[in-house]
Order: sequence, then structure tokens, then C-alpha cells
Amino acid sequence: MSSSEFSRTATGHPYADIIRTYYQGCNTADVDLMKSTFTDDVVHYFVDHAPVIGADALANYWNKIGPRTQANWTLDHIIVQEPEAVIEWSMAWVPSGTGVEEILRGSEWYVFKGDKIQEIRSYHNNFYLQKPENRELHGYDYAGRGYRT
Repeated sequence: MSSSEFSRTATGHPYADIIRTYYQGCNTADVDLMKSTFTDDVVHYFVDHAPVIGADALANYWNKIGPRTQANWTLDHIIVQEPEAVIEWSMAWVPSGTGVEEILRGSEWYVFKGDKIQEIRSYHNNFYLQKPENRELHGYDYAGRGYRT
């Protein structure tokens, strides 16, 4: 494995530490900690709503959403090929109206600029958000980035 490739969940590549710090900020609603991991112009793409753009907007988004759903994220697996990292994550959360904790699993693609997260593309299949329009990232320029359309 070359120095630009990495697969481990416990320790190792700085990107894993940055993502864990980001998740720690999300899990504790620590806006400043989250923002410390982002570029000012960070973009987070989702499969279930419009992208969130900017460090302030993204940190404030998770500061509202995380506590509302009792969400708690864990990085389960990571592969790095700089300047990108791909992870599998798990989120313990309580869906609205159920009162019962469950685990949602997903994957995210990260693009880094130096030691900051510049882009996140989040993929998951949430039972409660099943709609045809939620089968791809909202607002993502698939054609412009060379993807099949």
C-alpha cells in the first residue's frame, strides 16, 4: 500500500483524525470544533435535501439537527487517496415519532484542501426518506464532473 493509500479505522492518516474531530463536534453540538475542520467554502451534499454551503452554515445545521434526532456518528472504516477519503459511518439516532433508537449506515466521500474538509458527499438509504428524488445527491453537478447522466 502506498503512502497515499490507507485503510484503517483506529489510528493513522491525518484525514481520519480530522473526520473524527468533525464527528466529535457533530456529536457534542460544538460549532467551533466542527468549523475547525472545514474550509470556509465547504459544501456538504446530501441525498435527501439541498446542499449546505459554508463553514458557518454547515456547523449550525448539525448543531440543530443532531440534538433534534439524538444523532451520534462513528467513523467505521476509511480509505484514503489524497486529497480524498472515503468512509463508512454508522449513526445511532431516534427517528421522529418512534422513540426507538436505531442504527443508520452510510458512506461519505471527502475532498480535502490541506488539512481541512472542502467537500462531503453523503450517501445513505434512510427508510423514512424513501422518494425517487432521494436516489442521488441534490444539487450535485453530475454532468459537469463527468458522471453518467
